[in-house]
Amino acid sequence: MKFKKNNKIILFLALFAVFFIWSCTSHQSQIQKTPQPPSASPPSSEEQTMSQGAVEEEASIETKEEIKLKENIVSSEETSITQAKTQDPSELLEEALDAYQDARISWDKGDLETALAALDEAYKIILQIDLPQDSPLIQDKNDLRLLIAKRIQEIYASRLTVVNGNNKTIPLTENKFVKEEIKRFQTNERKYFEQSYMRSGLYREMILKEMEKAGLPEQLSWIPLIESGFKVRALSRARALGLWQFISSTGYRFGLKKDQWVDERMDPVKSTKAAIQYLTELHSLFGDWTTALAAYNCGEFKVQKVIRTQRINYLDNFWDLYTMLPRETARFVPRFIAALLIINDPEKYGMNLPQPESSLRHETVIVNRPVKLSTLSESLGLNKDLLEILNPELRHKSTPDREYPLKVPVGHEEKTLAAINSLSRWIPPETTYVIHYVRRGETLSTIAKRYRSSVSSIARLNQLRSLHLIRPGQRLKIPAQGMSYASSSSTLKLVKDGEKLVYIVKRGDSLYWIASAFNTSVKQIKQMNNLKTDILSIGQKLIIQSGKPEGASLYTVKSGDTPYDIAKKFGISLDTLLKLNGLSIRSKIYPGQKLWIKN
Repeated sequence: MKFKKNNKIILFLALFAVFFIWSCTSHQSQIQKTPQPPSASPPSSEEQTMSQGAVEEEASIETKEEIKLKENIVSSEETSITQAKTQDPSELLEEALDAYQDARISWDKGDLETALAALDEAYKIILQIDLPQDSPLIQDKNDLRLLIAKRIQEIYASRLTVVNGNNKTIPLTENKFVKEEIKRFQTNERKYFEQSYMRSGLYREMILKEMEKAGLPEQLSWIPLIESGFKVRALSRARALGLWQFISSTGYRFGLKKDQWVDERMDPVKSTKAAIQYLTELHSLFGDWTTALAAYNCGEFKVQKVIRTQRINYLDNFWDLYTMLPRETARFVPRFIAALLIINDPEKYGMNLPQPESSLRHETVIVNRPVKLSTLSESLGLNKDLLEILNPELRHKSTPDREYPLKVPVGHEEKTLAAINSLSRWIPPETTYVIHYVRRGETLSTIAKRYRSSVSSIARLNQLRSLHLIRPGQRLKIPAQGMSYASSSSTLKLVKDGEKLVYIVKRGDSLYWIASAFNTSVKQIKQMNNLKTDILSIGQKLIIQSGKPEGASLYTVKSGDTPYDIAKKFGISLDTLLKLNGLSIRSKIYPGQKLWIKN
């Protein structure tokens, strides 16, 4: 019985399995087939082919729709690019500027991510602007590009910011580091501190005005007390120079020029403006004045390196950073704070500060020939050091061999012009030179003769190993030392040709000497005469001045007239009169001569 019962169970399971398999097969068949009307007979081969074609056609329709959609997207992108290219460049620049302004607003709010996104958009717009080479918008495009790059740099740098400091004041923390510096000023460096404070009166009024214009804390005006002791010619072991102690590269970076005659790092006004630019940039970079001051003294890269090497993203206090900076270079900050504390309350620290010197008042006169300042001071009846104090940027304590705004005491403008024209031209002790590019066929001998120099002088200045081996295109310095400037300028005379002033070239002349004699430039002479090269020929006529000067009229020289008298009579400067008429400082005038004067 048990066996029969088991057989029945097995038979039931087998029938159930057959039914289940048949059911699944039937369902799958229904899915694969297209709907067909009920029929007892299976579909023919023709019907099966038609069904497959319908499925393929449906799939094909879907693929075409997808392709069309993609084509529309690409077409839309191409249209957008085409529209950007055809859009007015000035409009694109406006859009880029708007995006840049949005970035500034976000930056001020502290939303750095939005600021970066806006800057990315601004730069993207700029890249779409295609301008011809002669477009007046090129400069605007480049300026905006630089602004965007600078702002991006500031944003990334701000992520390394030490603290969020106050923009208007510098925290006067009196910690152990500051107290050490106060003690030094009270003892070993007391004399230095008092003398520096006294000298500050010469320049601090000017510095405060520039600080106020820039919106910087007035406390920063005391930086020169620590940097240079308010000595405009102070020179450090690191070759930093001037009130604000700029090295050459940093000075150049902020517009301070240096050449044979002038070093603007010693110019109080120009170096102050450069220092303000530098301090503003550092504050923007680090976010607080204390860190900016450390960077001013030891360099922003050194401070950034210390911040980057920290395991945390910020430092809660500047003095945590201070302890990781090189002690000798970072001492500037506590010394500066110590100086501010003493100046704010000298009695508290046992100091009796002297009265600051008075600032020097001056006016400016344009001079155009080199003379010693001491000689000029003597001829004006001034203290021999006064002009040197007013013009500390002049390296040789003499005016340059070009136009220069010389500072003179108030009321001495006309006297200076008259005196400077009566003084002999001063030649600096070190060799001055002009640049000459060797042309095919030239030798050192012909070059020396042309510039009234000597072969040995040229060879020595250029460190030439051979006197015979020079090549076309070679750059040579031609020494000007020992040349007779005065005699050459006095012998060069202009000929009036209608409303033109013409010079006739003589043997040995060069464009450099002619330009020097008539207070003009080689470039201007070449432009007026359509000259392609510097080569001149004897007897060649060169136009020095052409046409009636704007706002000028003619004056006929009378017996006894001097250029100074004529300039004074018509209320113009002597320098202006000489320039109008193409006269050199040594030129003579004669009765009946026609001179241009300003009305």
